[in-house]
Amino acid sequence: MRRVITPEQLKFFDTVFIESLVALATIGIYDWEKEIKQRLELDIVMYWDNQKGGNSDDVNDCLDYAAISQCVLDYINQRQFGLIERVAEEIAKLLVLQYQLPAVEVTVKKPTAVPSAMSVGVSVFRTLQAYQ
Repeated sequence: MRRVITPEQLKFFDTVFIESLVALATIGIYDWEKEIKQRLELDIVMYWDNQKGGNSDDVNDCLDYAAISQCVLDYINQRQFGLIERVAEEIAKLLVLQYQLPAVEVTVKKPTAVPSAMSVGVSVFRTLQAYQ
């Protein structure tokens, strides 16, 4: 039987976050963008029960945010994207499935997209049950 976690129940989960992870990506819809690397900044919030690691003080009972960061960077580096929306969707799916997260929020910013803005971006929130 599949356990379904509702959005209301998620508020009782702890989080692990990665803030301002910088990736150089081949991203864009214009031909010239497909020939260069552009800076993306990612904020990732992973819903996770931190109680076991907090009680044991054992890193093996925690999410390995260094490994997760590298996983995200490798994924982005090995692909070409048209839109930041796709980056956000694929990273959310990757993390939820690979790490069996109850839920994740992924924000992807493209600081160079609009010259007069500090940054533009998208955020997605996805749950494990969305992929089962």
